[in-house]
Amino acid sequence: MINNDMAEMPVQLPRTPANAAEARGRYFNSGNAFNLKLPPVPPRILRDEPARAMAKDATGWVLCDLSNELECPFPATTPLMLARYATVLTGETLDVTLNCTASIWYVIDGAAQIVIGDETATLGKGDVFLLPGGVGARIAASESAVFWAVGNDPQLAFEKAQPVTGAEAEAATSFVHYPAQEITYQLDTVYQRDANDNTSGHALIFSAEQTVDSRNIAPTLTLSLNTLKPNSFQPPHKHNSAALTLAVAGDPAYSMVDELKCDWSPWATLLTPPAAKHSHHNDGDTRAEFLIVQDGGLYYHARTMGFEFY
Repeated sequence: MINNDMAEMPVQLPRTPANAAEARGRYFNSGNAFNLKLPPVPPRILRDEPARAMAKDATGWVLCDLSNELECPFPATTPLMLARYATVLTGETLDVTLNCTASIWYVIDGAAQIVIGDETATLGKGDVFLLPGGVGARIAASESAVFWAVGNDPQLAFEKAQPVTGAEAEAATSFVHYPAQEITYQLDTVYQRDANDNTSGHALIFSAEQTVDSRNIAPTLTLSLNTLKPNSFQPPHKHNSAALTLAVAGDPAYSMVDELKCDWSPWATLLTPPAAKHSHHNDGDTRAEFLIVQDGGLYYHARTMGFEFY
């Protein structure tokens, strides 16, 4: 007996393909094409990874890889972003050439020099920098250094794509260095101003010359350094982008993601799933700071960010 429900139909193959191009075709229907079940992005606070990096046992990477849970065939923390820690011991060098459009970096500890293409920069604790993907880059540490980085590697891996490199007019991003001293000045300038009811707290938003019109740091990525005043909280809210958050300062502080309480620990990575209700809380007597990377550029461009407070 034939089941007449089209949702139960398997994928349909071409009947009599005349050539290889026709034979590659596959056909679904409106009943079975949109019921694909993918694992949800899990709320998570990642503490083991920073502990391994901060141990400074060897030069190398510590990936925040949840690809098994996400059923991704490539390393990923969210479907479109990969967070990682990097350790570079004194006198050693790490190749940081990545297959992504851009990666966002924060210097957790130590001192180093980076060489990318024909540019160099001296890096210190608290610095932020933006690396274009596909461009040869290496970090040499003068004092054992630890970094946190987020790139859109999974986005390119999903499409089997390569970053465009070359002149600034062609590449999506360039190397940008945000020194800690300048970040402190800019953040303090923001922190001294009043926030109205439509403002999401006191946060410093990072952008670059090439992406200033979109106010993003890279075409698909956004970066902000958020703050919470002592004994305060950011009200529950949501947005359609996923968020990867580095706990920079806050004692004690925590986040609520749906009903999961995520206690911060130094340099932990918080994963907030897309559209998840979440809030951030500072129960301490000092200012809390947290660095947030989102795949927000995609959603801003598509006009689907969906930010709202509860």
